[in-house]
Amino acid sequence: MKAIISGGGTGGHIFPAIAIANAIKGRYPDAEILFVGAEGRMEMEKVPAAGYKIEGLPIAGLQRSLTLKNLALPFKLLKSQRRVKKILRDFAPDVVVGVGGYASAPTLKMAAKMGFKTVLQEQNSYPGLTNKMLAKNASVICVAYDGLQQFFPADKIVITGNPVRDVIERMECSREEGAAFFGCDPSKSIVLSVGGSLGAGSINNMLMSHLQRFRENNVQLIWQTGKWMYEEAVQKVKKAGLDEWIKVHQFINQMEKAYVAADVVVSRAGAIAISELCIIGKPSVLIPSPNVAEDHQTKNAMALASKGAAIMVRDNECKTTGVQTVLDLLANPTARNQMSKNIRRFAHPHSAELIVDEIEKIL
Repeated sequence: MKAIISGGGTGGHIFPAIAIANAIKGRYPDAEILFVGAEGRMEMEKVPAAGYKIEGLPIAGLQRSLTLKNLALPFKLLKSQRRVKKILRDFAPDVVVGVGGYASAPTLKMAAKMGFKTVLQEQNSYPGLTNKMLAKNASVICVAYDGLQQFFPADKIVITGNPVRDVIERMECSREEGAAFFGCDPSKSIVLSVGGSLGAGSINNMLMSHLQRFRENNVQLIWQTGKWMYEEAVQKVKKAGLDEWIKVHQFINQMEKAYVAADVVVSRAGAIAISELCIIGKPSVLIPSPNVAEDHQTKNAMALASKGAAIMVRDNECKTTGVQTVLDLLANPTARNQMSKNIRRFAHPHSAELIVDEIEKIL
């Protein structure tokens, strides 16, 4: 088995890609797997850390604002296509899997043109432009939501759910171990805030405006800020004398320990974040990002909130109501227990294995 897996840009693309690779390796220990990502993006660091080789393409996304960067895009695309063609010819994969992100477009397009089998993995309830464009030539399209026939050929769609990290699916550590890892007291309530792998400015600003309320309510906070606001958050917590109550991290590598420690999770509503919350069954306050294609995070969040499986707070309202919503949920264990039961009904366990099943069928 030789497979190329392409895509990345954010953890929402990278973690499913690595989960698929691990599932292939679990079934075919001698499999050769090569990742193709975008130069300068997160995958160039995270994929080698997971033990896989990666090739980078000089590809970038189209900027929505008028900028000179867009003028370079056609040249980057041509250079990426030439490099992809060489990678495909040299590696000669049995299958090429696209998980979304800048690099997947030139990789999957060239793979289909050269006659390689291709698999798309679409994480969201509303597909991105790249996967819509690539769907026509894909052998199979693995999705996590119903109703995508309006975007993709119906006979190619298979519902597999979204792959999540092995350690989260297994969840072998206890709440006490998770709390201890972050220096928290397991006898007190713990909130986890994650704004996605790159951080979320509005969630960070919401928390910065109400830091004292965590100590006042005897609540601890594990806070993943992302790179851009990490130093500011550290300084504010230190200045307020809240180091004992608020644990600030730029990025949390062992997210399974953070999840298991938390009583309530505050999160964006990206597809992979939601898939992980469904697997672990955590009561959640979802604050969808408004800066995504077709507002798909709001659609993701509403799918859960309408079934009592999460609480949704709109991005433009979170600074005034978000922290109080979290504190109210912490104070209501009955509501939390019911929410845990409800959100688990949306879980798709063993998703990566189901995707490998589909790869086997087309081969």
